Amino acid sequence: MDIIITLISALLIGVGAVGIIYPILPGSLAVLAGVVLWSLVIRGPEGWTTLALAGALVLVGMVAQLVLTGRTLKRERIPNRSTLFAAVGAVIGMFLIPVVGLFVGFALGLYASEALRRRGLLEALPATLAALKSMGLGIVVEFTCALLAGTVFTIAVITYFVTG
Repeated sequence: MDIIITLISALLIGVGAVGIIYPILPGSLAVLAGVVLWSLVIRGPEGWTTLALAGALVLVGMVAQLVLTGRTLKRERIPNRSTLFAAVGAVIGMFLIPVVGLFVGFALGLYASEALRRRGLLEALPATLAALKSMGLGIVVEFTCALLAGTVFTIAVITYFVTG
């Protein structure tokens, strides 16, 4: 049973890491679910230490992503309406352009909304680029934290099966 739970947990962590980069899949929450599942089944020092360390890393990544993006949106005075346009653009882009359409649609939706709001194409460009850079940095930080959580999980699994 321990091996099956370990494989399921590893799969959740892998899907979650990919989901951070390609948001159509669950991201950090899947990584956290994998860690929690393994920790609750395994228990003991390996399980609880893994839950504490990997869980903290995942949470730090999620919070960092939100803070980095939110701070830039606030600094650039980008309203929720523009973010909504960006989300709609992302969904449309996802269906029109395989693989990269989500990102292209998001950028175009954000840019279009900002161009309308600021009444000019050139005026919308700096705010749009700043928001996209911030989101990209947030994704990199969240992804890095998820990979570190996966590393903690891997070390714990090796320790558990070698010593147990």
